[in-house]
Amino acid sequence: MASVTLIRGVDLVAAPWKNGGGVTREVAAFPPPSGGQGAASGDFVWRVSVADVAQAGPFSRFDGVDRTLVLLSGAGMLLDELGDAGVVATHVLQQPLDLARFHGETRIDARLVDGATRDFNLMVRRDVAQGELNVWRAGTQPDAPGADAPRVLDGDVALLFCAGGAVTVALAADHAQALRLDTGDTLRIDGPNALACTLTGDGAVLAITIRYTR
Repeated sequence: MASVTLIRGVDLVAAPWKNGGGVTREVAAFPPPSGGQGAASGDFVWRVSVADVAQAGPFSRFDGVDRTLVLLSGAGMLLDELGDAGVVATHVLQQPLDLARFHGETRIDARLVDGATRDFNLMVRRDVAQGELNVWRAGTQPDAPGADAPRVLDGDVALLFCAGGAVTVALAADHAQALRLDTGDTLRIDGPNALACTLTGDGAVLAITIRYTR
């Protein structure tokens, strides 16, 4: 049976960056950080967090980690991938829910479009796990606009992060109680096995699925 945990955004603790460029609020990680190290030590299989970016600058390097970054609010940012000869590609995130995927060992330099941004981060160590992130809007499915049909959660861990608005999540069968997520709230489901869920409301959800490969 799946285990369900509700993580309220108001309860997340802000940890300032060493370079003063922003703060990070960890949503969840496996294994949980010990000794207050958090992501700075890189000692995780997967990690999801929310970051407030106050100034431009280089991203920290995480070798062997696949990263997905989603713009939540602010005017946006430009992520330059740097090679030996300079910029080789640029990820443009200017609208809420724009996303970028890149390797943690890639040299990334961030430029802010017009002031601070808030971003969602998924990091997965690729030699032991795979992570997938999709944007779901309440009351619709990609193949059936306007339909309030259930979606399916399957994997070792699933997380539903409310990126904006409010969403009520109803899980099938064993979970009769519907749970409301406000902006910044997360529903973590450990051990979902083809678990159907239905979203209602006016919000958008980042649906993350984690599968362990060894």
